[in-house]
Amino acid sequence: MKKAAVLMVLSLLLFTFASYTALVKLPPSPEPLLRNNYRIIFFHLPSAICSFTAFTVTLIASIQYLRTRDYGWDIISASSAKAGFFMITAALISGSIWAKVAWGSYWNWDPRETTVLILWFAYAAYFALRSSVEDIEERAKVSSILAIFCYVTVPLSYLSTRIYFSLHPSTQELSIGLGIGMALGPMIVSFLLLYVAYMIVDVRLSKMEMEVV
Repeated sequence: MKKAAVLMVLSLLLFTFASYTALVKLPPSPEPLLRNNYRIIFFHLPSAICSFTAFTVTLIASIQYLRTRDYGWDIISASSAKAGFFMITAALISGSIWAKVAWGSYWNWDPRETTVLILWFAYAAYFALRSSVEDIEERAKVSSILAIFCYVTVPLSYLSTRIYFSLHPSTQELSIGLGIGMALGPMIVSFLLLYVAYMIVDVRLSKMEMEVV
């Protein structure tokens, strides 16, 4: 737990620095439509990156459970999926706010928006399945299998702007200068550190709960 506390403090420091840089030091956008609204990218992009990272860990842990039948891997898988689900929800909300400013509507059924929504429902189904199966071994097995299938939505979401025309800018179209990078880089690291701290705490608590049961 001490490691988690240290990581949380580091995350908070980086988050404070990045937020100050993004919200105070950086000038408004020269684009009249965007002005200060572009600053939401400093929270939207880290949320999306962190969620994809968390779902990747869920995939790896699910494969490891099916290979070893070690219940510890199922705990890691579920904990990481929870973190990823929270982060992708934050990305969806912040992305909708950005869409309202940039495109005039909170929801445009853009390929990126649509595929991320599919991703959201896929992992919502994952949690619904986990809560519906009482037997521990059976729950771990079917959840791991479903998590592997759910992960297909992650690369689908990432590649959606390349597969079909999208209003959402692709990574190749993004141009990040030094000023924006000085805020965006620490913010991404802050989110990832918070994710690792959460994992340490949640996995520990889940294992303690299993020992009590």
